[in-house]
Amino acid sequence: MTFNLESNVFKNGGDIPQKFTCDGADVSPPLVWGNPPSGTKSVALIADDPDAPAGTWVHWVMYDMDPQTLQLREGMANTESIPGTGEQGLNDFGKIGYGGPCPPLGKSHRYYFKLFALDTTLNLEPRATKRDVEQAMKGHILAQTELMGRYKR
Repeated sequence: MTFNLESNVFKNGGDIPQKFTCDGADVSPPLVWGNPPSGTKSVALIADDPDAPAGTWVHWVMYDMDPQTLQLREGMANTESIPGTGEQGLNDFGKIGYGGPCPPLGKSHRYYFKLFALDTTLNLEPRATKRDVEQAMKGHILAQTELMGRYKR
C-alpha cells in the first residue's frame, strides 16, 4: 500500500456514518495508511470542514506520530498524548482530540482528513492548533494524502 489514507467505515467522497458525528457516539473513525516515504521522521493529521458557515472548522489535530504507526483505531482517546502514537492538539470545539462532524441543518459538508509525512518531528507544546502545526510543517512535508467524507443533518 502506498502512502494513501483510507477508512473501512467510509469511502473517499462517501458519507461518514452517524456514529462518528455529534449525532452519534462522536468517536474518531478508524484510519489506515501505507508506508510513508523514506526519510519520514513523523506523521501529522489534520481533519477539517471547509464548508462551515464561519470558515474552515478544525475537527482533529494530531502530530509527532511515529512513522511506523500506519493506523488510528476507532475511538482514539481525547488526550494530549497517546503513548506509542503521537500528540493531539486543540480542535475548534476548544477540546483536545477528535470532534466529529456537527454541521447546521441543511446542505452536506465535506470533511477532509489530511495526512502529512514529515522529515522532522515538530516538538510542539501540548494543545497545538492547526495553525501551529501548519506553520511548523512548512518546508518539511515529504508527502501528503487525504480522505474526504461527507455528512448532512
